[in-house]
Amino acid sequence: MSTRIRRGELADGREVLYFQDADSPPAAIAEDHRPAQPRPTDGQLRFDLLTGQWVAIATHRQSRTHLPVAAECPLCPSTPGRPTEIPADDYEVVVFENRFPSLGPGLGTVAADPRQAFVEAASESALTAPAHGRCEVVVFSSEHDGSFADLEPARARTVIDAWANRTSELAAREGIEQVFVFENRGEEIGVTMNHPHGQIYAYPYVTPHTALTSSRAARHRRETGRPLMGDVLAFERSSGERMILESAHFSAFVPFAARWPIEVHLVPHRQVLGIDELDEAERDDLARIYPEVLRRIDGLYSSPTPYIAAWHQAPVSCEDRSAEWMHLEITSPRRAENKLKFLAGSEAAMGAFVGDVSAEETAARLRALSPAHEDGRR
Repeated sequence: MSTRIRRGELADGREVLYFQDADSPPAAIAEDHRPAQPRPTDGQLRFDLLTGQWVAIATHRQSRTHLPVAAECPLCPSTPGRPTEIPADDYEVVVFENRFPSLGPGLGTVAADPRQAFVEAASESALTAPAHGRCEVVVFSSEHDGSFADLEPARARTVIDAWANRTSELAAREGIEQVFVFENRGEEIGVTMNHPHGQIYAYPYVTPHTALTSSRAARHRRETGRPLMGDVLAFERSSGERMILESAHFSAFVPFAARWPIEVHLVPHRQVLGIDELDEAERDDLARIYPEVLRRIDGLYSSPTPYIAAWHQAPVSCEDRSAEWMHLEITSPRRAENKLKFLAGSEAAMGAFVGDVSAEETAARLRALSPAHEDGRR
């Protein structure tokens, strides 16, 4: 299977890539006739001495588009008299540089930990850096309504190929240390556009969560000779109590120590470091099983469930690549039909989660959904 890729440029110089389903005929690239607008300059990174973490300051994002009506959606195809972010009258999957990026558009290296420089200089300048990096938008379909769960396997496969392409290309760019592919779905999560889409952040540093999990994975590998996620996968498959479904190449389960009311991990059976390392058979399998997992999550309640779907890929320069194992984590704060879990004192301030439902209960509910429920209730 070969997804066709076409590259273009928007009026302000941002890159746009069109990904076509394998069986689609070649399509011409449309020109962006909008007046060129100045792009925002890089924001700023500020280093938190207490936590050892970088914080991105991107004040230009205050003016970003917020929940437009369908007739004004910037992710829908362009029409005569109403040009959008995508200068085409139809498309399949499109990736373009975010107009309101948290990181970038400049590229460059950033110190992992400038604390020593601050000790020597005792200056704010030692704790700041340009917010280098890249932020991209991945649009799943030209249809305004729907979700990733609605995609046919062929279209889901095209999205997966787009993720793989961007993971590989962005990881090779100057200063990029981590590529994060994700989707936010639902206004309760903070989505500002309801058109089905996801995002990609290419960071100039390793994010705090990934730094922690990579360190633990490397330690486990040193002590046991085995990758940690491989042991977790074997543990969940042997127990079976929290398994939701399995395919030829992937397992979906609720993790033993799930933090969120709905939390599902989708893990490949073969150790790979990123989406770009999945082979043809694995990508085809993922295109079937991933939407099915989302349909089951949507089937839990009478309305669509908000979620964050986060691909955990190995850092570009990690401590031990043999310890890394890519996987997807889908989490939702929905704990009942009309109730959400909010991060209050223990979770928000201390990072110490308190579960509202057990992993076994959630897994049982997701397993019990009939094929009719897997069609979703959207």
